[in-house]
Amino acid sequence: MWRGLYTAATGMVSESKRTDVIANNISNAATTGYKKDVAIQGEFENLLIKRVYDHESSSAVGADMKVLSKLNTNAEDVTQFKGFKVGSESQAPIGKLGLGDYIAEIAVDYSQGSLESTGNELDLAIAGEGFFAIQTPEGVRYTRNGAYVKNSAGVVQDLRGYNLLDVAGNPIVIPGNVNVTINGAGEIFTVENPARQLARIQVVQFADRRAVQKQGDNLFYAATDNAGNVAQPVPASGEVMQGMLEKSNIEIVREMVELIHNHRLYEANSKAVTTQDAMLDAAVNQLGRIGS
Repeated sequence: MWRGLYTAATGMVSESKRTDVIANNISNAATTGYKKDVAIQGEFENLLIKRVYDHESSSAVGADMKVLSKLNTNAEDVTQFKGFKVGSESQAPIGKLGLGDYIAEIAVDYSQGSLESTGNELDLAIAGEGFFAIQTPEGVRYTRNGAYVKNSAGVVQDLRGYNLLDVAGNPIVIPGNVNVTINGAGEIFTVENPARQLARIQVVQFADRRAVQKQGDNLFYAATDNAGNVAQPVPASGEVMQGMLEKSNIEIVREMVELIHNHRLYEANSKAVTTQDAMLDAAVNQLGRIGS
């Protein structure tokens, strides 16, 4: 009875966390370059159930001793009960009993978001794999948000004031009122004849997607492995698209359906907890009274 109570409770905790993940996805549906989170569910190790009365004698007198004799065990062995002995292979298995679940991981769905044309020469999107590298107070961070502007000094920055970096790790500067064109490799050229190259945008990817983790505020950081080494990025295979922005990969209808489904699972676990509580109440306050 207690086991059922806790099993249902773990389901409620899991669905509560999943609700938070879905709510965060929905709130970022309009965030440029946002990648949705997915709650990965895990299961606690199942408990193998066996019958304990298979060796019970039909005669009540000396039944336990007969069982002990058959099993060749010591009469004082405290690991046995009603013919069941810990480690014995003689009891027939009934099946497995689930002990609940938990959220094992919050994974990131890196599927491509749709591309929207803006006509702004500093609006950039990546078609395929890759991240833009920007300089933040915490160090270099990575993002799919390609909405950039020039400040008064001509430095290309995002809307938070973080500098967009070139392949050498330096801020990108576009002087004066110079118009630029950006090709698929991220190379920035002036719109003049002859054109001259100003910089090349640092667009990178990671061999293992688990090597980059969400920091928040639509930023990613390079994680460290067990040996303390920071994951190193490599040039991205994706193509830079000028005058476009990548929308989030959130599908509002799908997320709303998932939210409703999640609510029903939470409600089912809640009813299971209520039922278990009622059974415990009956066992303590009614059966106990009858037995006395």
